[in-house]
Amino acid sequence: QVQLVESGGGLVQAGGSLRLSCAASGTIFNLNNMGWYRQAPGKQRELVAAITRGGSTNYADSVKGRFTISRDSAKNTVYLQMNSLKPEDTAVYYCNAQIAIIPYWGQGTQVTVSS
Repeated sequence: QVQLVESGGGLVQAGGSLRLSCAASGTIFNLNNMGWYRQAPGKQRELVAAITRGGSTNYADSVKGRFTISRDSAKNTVYLQMNSLKPEDTAVYYCNAQIAIIPYWGQGTQVTVSS
C-alpha cells in the first residue's frame, strides 16, 4: 500500500510564497516521476510541474520562473516552492507519483491567493 501525504497549503496574499511537500510512504519500488497538479473550481486538473528520477524538470508555462520543483529521493519526498503567487494560482494542489507503472495521488491541499 502506498500513501502520498501533502502539506504546506494555505492562504497567502498575492506576491507571497508557499512551499508544498509530499511524502510517499509504504511499499515503494521504482519511484519514478513525481509531480504536482492543480485543479481550480470549474476547471480541469492541470500539470503544474514534474520531476524525473534523474532530476529533469518540466513546468507549465504559467508558473515558469515562479515555481521550483525538487525532490529528496532518500526521503521519497517532492517539494514545490511557489513564489510571486497570483490569485490565479488558487486551486487544490495534488501530488502525483509514478511507482513502477502505477500512478498514485495525494489527497490534495488547498492553496488560496488573495488579491
